[in-house]
Amino acid sequence: MSDTPKMDKDRRTWLIATSAVGGCGAAAVAYPFLDSFQPSERAKAAGAPVEVDISGMKPDEIRTVEWRGKPVWILRRTPEQVAQLPKLDGELADPKSLRDPAALTPPYARNDHRSIKPEYLVAVGICSHLGCSPTAKLQSGPQPSLPNDWPGGFLCPCHGSTFDLAGRVYKNKPAPDNLEVPPHMYLSDTKILIGEDKKS
Repeated sequence: MSDTPKMDKDRRTWLIATSAVGGCGAAAVAYPFLDSFQPSERAKAAGAPVEVDISGMKPDEIRTVEWRGKPVWILRRTPEQVAQLPKLDGELADPKSLRDPAALTPPYARNDHRSIKPEYLVAVGICSHLGCSPTAKLQSGPQPSLPNDWPGGFLCPCHGSTFDLAGRVYKNKPAPDNLEVPPHMYLSDTKILIGEDKKS
């Protein structure tokens, strides 16, 4: 009789210790599983906005940066190139970007130059047809695979889609939409933030 309380006390201690160890083990096993639901640092960085310094860009110069795994072009257009853009409207499939979904052309880029500042084009360098990457053909005049009166722009070599210097697709080409204009904003006269367009 005298041993029973001691046995119950020992059993209770043993059960508490076993439960504690079991709980710690379950937590240790569950942690990597639950942690996998959190985006990795690499994934966070891949979706993060990209800051670009454009201070040294010369007219007719194009730069490529990566944002969310996509090539983003920044083109500094000459005053002559900007002045020519409205004259091409009759040759383009969607000159005012009215058909483009908001994901392709934000409201501040629904204009002839498809940009915040007429001088700079910011566009994703992926063709809206099958995802090929067009090549820059900024020089005007006759060139292989381009018309003799080519005003400068972009050519997708895969299926022949052509885009003007505002990333607007020409009529009767395989590409259904203009090139995407990513969300972006100017942090200053010389810095662009790609991937975000609202000030906190």
